[in-house]
Amino acid sequence: MTTSIRLGTRSSQLALAQTHSVAAALRMAHPGLVVEIVTVRTSGDRRSESLRKIGGQGAFTRELELALLDGEVDVAVHSLKDLPGTVLPGLVLAATPPREDERDVVISRDECTLAALPCGSRVGTGSLRRAAQLLRARPDLEIADIRGNVDTRLHKLDEGQYDAIVLAAAGLRRLGRSNHIGEYLPVELLLPAPGQAALGLECRSDDQTTQALLTPLNDAPTFAAVTAERAVLRAFGAGCRLPIAALGRVEGEQLTVHARVLNPAGTLALDVRDHAPSTEAEALGARVAAALLSQGAAVLLELQIEGWKGGRDAPPGRL
Repeated sequence: MTTSIRLGTRSSQLALAQTHSVAAALRMAHPGLVVEIVTVRTSGDRRSESLRKIGGQGAFTRELELALLDGEVDVAVHSLKDLPGTVLPGLVLAATPPREDERDVVISRDECTLAALPCGSRVGTGSLRRAAQLLRARPDLEIADIRGNVDTRLHKLDEGQYDAIVLAAAGLRRLGRSNHIGEYLPVELLLPAPGQAALGLECRSDDQTTQALLTPLNDAPTFAAVTAERAVLRAFGAGCRLPIAALGRVEGEQLTVHARVLNPAGTLALDVRDHAPSTEAEALGARVAAALLSQGAAVLLELQIEGWKGGRDAPPGRL
């Protein structure tokens, strides 16, 4: 009988908080199980540049996956939005605990809502997805890059480097910082990243013992939703660095997926909604992605690449 398990995680405050919650759930599900937490420093943690420059795909997950394959840990605990659409061969996404609030939030120095921010306000975000959607709603804002953990970003806001910042509600709530939240943005306005607010528990595909230990932690509606969202992501070969948004929701046995692709200026956006039984999550996500591609999504993503290079679709001073 297995008496211990090793959880691999990044060393950030948020990653550790998430992993401790997984450890507690494992101990509750399996009394007597010894849970060890092993920290792994990823390439994203070692670099100070924006993810737009170093490329976000796998930056916070690859070393954790390699530690799994090398047998250094038994489970990798990921913020699922950081995990590329395709996991490494030999690994499997074994479980997703219940999802946190998937919305993005605004935190401003003057407690303004997004609509009430003065024209020209400087809004910090490290996400091209958020930047494009913010400009879609408020083209008069200055969207500026921001880097660092939650506390670092809050400190930069307090210092006056930004008039407001946009963060994921889930991270603030998991860190006990929800008192900073000024406004929850509706998903219709700011559709989240695939997998946002969900945790992904990854293990070796041939490790049936560990998969059995993780089974009680899996939330079926969350798993179905993120499976569809990640299928959308995978169809584009994309990681979190591209302006692709997707959200799945399960009601009863029905899964609905809403996905969006934008250009960097937020002036062009494609939206697709579709639904299917939750048992068909993978096929539904692929179908939604195919619909986006048939409407010209690939062209918007090519424009996005130009935007990284200062091309015609990147608003001057905005990204």
